[in-house]
Amino acid sequence: MNESIIRDLIKYMDVEDNAAIQYIQTEHRMKLGLFWGIQEGSRVLEIGCGQGDTTAVLAHLVGEHGYVHGVDIASEDYGAPLTVGEAAAKLRRSPLGDRIRMDYNFDILSDQAQFAENEFDVIVLSHCSWYLKSFDELAQILSKVRAWGHQLCFAEWDARVTDVSQLSHWLSVLIQSQVECYKENSFSNVRTLFTPEDIQELVSTAGWTMKEETSIHSPELQDGRWETEMTLAEAPAELKLLPIPDKVKTLLLSELKLLRTHYTSGLESPLGTYAMVAKKK
Repeated sequence: MNESIIRDLIKYMDVEDNAAIQYIQTEHRMKLGLFWGIQEGSRVLEIGCGQGDTTAVLAHLVGEHGYVHGVDIASEDYGAPLTVGEAAAKLRRSPLGDRIRMDYNFDILSDQAQFAENEFDVIVLSHCSWYLKSFDELAQILSKVRAWGHQLCFAEWDARVTDVSQLSHWLSVLIQSQVECYKENSFSNVRTLFTPEDIQELVSTAGWTMKEETSIHSPELQDGRWETEMTLAEAPAELKLLPIPDKVKTLLLSELKLLRTHYTSGLESPLGTYAMVAKKK
């Protein structure tokens, strides 16, 4: 992987104070883009583009004759200390800007969200599915976008633990997804837990045929630690406020104790990333 390309890409984002972190994040997304086989000249629709971590990589891969349209349901002022709108504006002012469009407050399932049949070569959903409210929401998205593109490229954390050092990340995800069952509204990172098997079933039911899949490991990613620290900080207060049955609450408190034990052991690395490519049936 070309280090100079990654360093150029992170210069295009407003991350001067976090360049080391962004390098690791961008390197991971380059692994995904290369696995997906994004071709020069491709037209890409990216759902859940956020601040543009994956968008920048996709824009590099499609080249000057390609195009990336990123959409996200979040508002432009979402995120801190840098909002997604501010990050996107910096990216659009970069040398990649003329091949990028990013729209926020964009509900992909609304009647207003419409594109022409086969307008895109590739539909991308990368590390965004766990933010969705339900299985039904992802099923509807996968079904609706099928008319708009030829190929589906998907990535999400792989809930299949392969090493004991991943247990902190896994427990954090498990705790968050269980607490979510008792929330009416949420801003959590994990709102619905999809396993690789869940994804395979939903993709097939929506009319796509699996072409290739893999698990990509990027052990330097900071996300596992971030999720663990957030869960340990926020879950105890949520357990006091939410209408959770006592027996479930006791179970979650025990899981939090296990999480704290694993976290303090110093053994921490993120889960792998489940990545797949599918074609229309």
